[in-house]
Amino acid sequence: MDTNIVGVGVGITDRFRSVVEEKVSRIEHLAPRAQALEVKVTHRSYRNGRLEDDTVELTLDGKGPVVRAEATDTDKFAALDLAVDKISEQVRRAKDKRIDARNHPRGAKFEKGTGELSGIDVEPASVEVLRAVATGSVPVQENSAEEEDYTPVVIRQKEFGAEWMTVEDAVDRMELVGHDFFLFIDARTDHPSVVYRRKGWDYGVIALATQASPVVEIAS
Repeated sequence: MDTNIVGVGVGITDRFRSVVEEKVSRIEHLAPRAQALEVKVTHRSYRNGRLEDDTVELTLDGKGPVVRAEATDTDKFAALDLAVDKISEQVRRAKDKRIDARNHPRGAKFEKGTGELSGIDVEPASVEVLRAVATGSVPVQENSAEEEDYTPVVIRQKEFGAEWMTVEDAVDRMELVGHDFFLFIDARTDHPSVVYRRKGWDYGVIALATQASPVVEIAS
């Protein structure tokens, strides 16, 4: 498996590279079909006296969906250990889920004949959520290398290309990236949807059912 290590605001030492190589064998054992592992280390310092920290992001690529994990610590070696534990657990959970699905079929079932979806909760987004999204009343703070005023609430903004897939595929992708939710376009309805984790192997879906294109007002 090819390994690529990138440092942002920090140099990559030979010692760190050797530790990464030791961890790679563990990941290869769990994901033998993986072809490449990208390790990104980002060092951040702050003006307000907050301790400096390092974030390690792991991206596992190969045949199948991409698997990602990240962790932050004041020591990059500790952050690497945490990130490796996370990505290993995500791959392990995905394997267990596939085995469980084969032995005990459960979850969402789509009947092609009737168009009914069973075994999963589907509910529309609330009026409050739709209004907040439409008016842009949800504040978004973009990442920055330095923060002038520290706040415990940080909202990171990321943008991805739209992907059409089934609910079942979205659940699998959510497990692999290690999140509690996954945003996608439902291939059956063409509606923006979010699948989220509930308890155990139970999941839910929130979908935006658009009836018409939004009206854009032009100021005169």
